[in-house]
Amino acid sequence: MERTAQRGPASVAPGDDAVGQLRAVADAVLYEGYLLYPYRRSSPKNRVRWQFGVLTPREWAERDGPVTPGVSGSVDSWYQQTECLLLASPEAVVRVGVRYLQLQRKQVERLEPDGGRRPVESLRTGDTVHLTFDEAVPCEALVEVPLARLLEAEHRTAVGSPAGESTEAVGDGAGLVVRRRDPVEAVTVLRAERVEGGAAGPPAYRLRVRTENTGPSPATTVSRAQALRHSLMATHTLIEGDGVEFLSLIDPPEAYERHARECRNLHTFPVLGGARAVLSAPIILSDHPQVAPESPGDLHDAAEIDEILTLRTLLLTDEEKREARATDQRAADILDRVESLPREVVSRLHGAIRSLDPVPSEVRSPARAAPRASVPWWHERRTDGLSPTTDSVLVGDVPVAAGSAVRLRPAGRGADAQDMFLAGRTARVAAVFQDVDGGTHLAVTLDDDPAAELNSWYGRYFYFRPHELQPLTATATATAAEGGCDGRP
Repeated sequence: MERTAQRGPASVAPGDDAVGQLRAVADAVLYEGYLLYPYRRSSPKNRVRWQFGVLTPREWAERDGPVTPGVSGSVDSWYQQTECLLLASPEAVVRVGVRYLQLQRKQVERLEPDGGRRPVESLRTGDTVHLTFDEAVPCEALVEVPLARLLEAEHRTAVGSPAGESTEAVGDGAGLVVRRRDPVEAVTVLRAERVEGGAAGPPAYRLRVRTENTGPSPATTVSRAQALRHSLMATHTLIEGDGVEFLSLIDPPEAYERHARECRNLHTFPVLGGARAVLSAPIILSDHPQVAPESPGDLHDAAEIDEILTLRTLLLTDEEKREARATDQRAADILDRVESLPREVVSRLHGAIRSLDPVPSEVRSPARAAPRASVPWWHERRTDGLSPTTDSVLVGDVPVAAGSAVRLRPAGRGADAQDMFLAGRTARVAAVFQDVDGGTHLAVTLDDDPAAELNSWYGRYFYFRPHELQPLTATATATAAEGGCDGRP
């Protein structure tokens, strides 16, 4: 059994929230950078577009030599390869969706009195403006193949898109908007192999999905804009399955760590969306990515701060909004959505608390070193129980905390060059901080700095490691203050 479909909706298991959330992230990836604020054709940032997951014809991509592979898709290439690990039953079926944008040239033409047509950059009819601009059409090819078949041989599927053209009359016969698409030729190759899980786990399978632009290359001297007409843009892959469980490559089970390291991901990287789905995107993501539930819609910037972009969009002048609407229909949709947002929706964009879980008692305990060691550095509870203004650290056999007097002794190796000018000066500790690797750093203010109080108020400190400080007793501190900035009597 196998099935291939072009430009159809991807299948999502009913009630599978994780897969649905992953598809929402995939849609954001598809239009990442498509059109950026202020959403106008005249904006410099909208003159160089399509920055991720671009698969051009091979000869054009390699005009200056082979493309250097990497896990990020920010470099134009002619191929994209995903390798991921999964556990599977004998009857397992794999579904792969290859998604991308196909360039579509929107050309405005003026109708002349003699019946001729003249291409123009813009056409104004009444209060409406029409602009020539490059749009894009979303494309998706779906492949469904039993895993057993992929273990026997590779499976090749055409995932390209045909040429197309449409014409729309505008301005009561004043002109035309002609949209044209050049053909895009591409193929996706699927293959699977069995890998041993060792004594600690059952056998797993490595699935490879490789998509290549197989179309003829335009002359290697043509511009990037011309090459994009035959390219796949924002290319990414959604992988699902029945009877499968995907394994994380970021944090793999111990039994499969070696196999995870051996996976070759080129110009893209796969992350989990639950156990049954993987998104392999040209933008580096973490496992289980989600679109913030407060977000009312895509603003074409995956790391966007919705509140700021929404407010800035509202401040565009009427003329700027008119140009944005004429630039692209998606820009017009953004303006319509932003202008109609209820006040309570805008308020939700200001921020949200994601977790109010109680702190476990063992984390609140003063003896917290062992529990914290087991908490990953990126976890929100990594800092639970820490208090920079009350914590202390031993320097030699002297506890040093906020308020302690110290003399600065910057290390000769590994110290900031600027710290050398502070050697021998006295300071006051403001806080004790822990970094993600478990290291300790002390924030200090200089005793002889006229702006010490102001810097403390702003939170601007010098930072030193414990071995770079010499604790001072009350007597030593007074002596240092009397003797000058170097602490000598």
